[in-house]
Amino acid sequence: MKIRCPRCRYLMFDYPRPCAGMVVVKDDSVLLLRRGHRPKRGWLDLPGGFVEANEDLEAAARRELREETGLSVGAVHSLGYHWDQYLLEGFGSFPTLNFYWVTRWRSGIPRAADDAADAEWVPFARLSAMRRRFAWPHMTTVLRDAQRLMGEEA
Repeated sequence: MKIRCPRCRYLMFDYPRPCAGMVVVKDDSVLLLRRGHRPKRGWLDLPGGFVEANEDLEAAARRELREETGLSVGAVHSLGYHWDQYLLEGFGSFPTLNFYWVTRWRSGIPRAADDAADAEWVPFARLSAMRRRFAWPHMTTVLRDAQRLMGEEA
């Protein structure tokens, strides 16, 4: 999409914003957060967020996990990337390119912080009933892929 400034006529392109997230698996459950801020306040989300300038993608996912839950993790496996849209009231929506990693929980109690209002372990078996409360459409695919990969690793 092209965006042109109405005053100076400067032409900008609506490039996607990179995001990074972490799927943490504990036994037969996955760590989900309840969003504490707009957009989608109160909806279920995975730990993650926008990548900062010059930040490595995996490092961004680890940083977001630490900021939002206090957890640090060991080895991770890439789940690839997923396109989505992020809506900001008063601005509109813009595309996001979301990179995810999956890992097994090792220790610690997740404590909601930063922009997360709550953190909880949710059994994979309950996820399909909760799909309507997922903050982003791509979460269904990410969680399915994470469950499959972690099941194969067991």
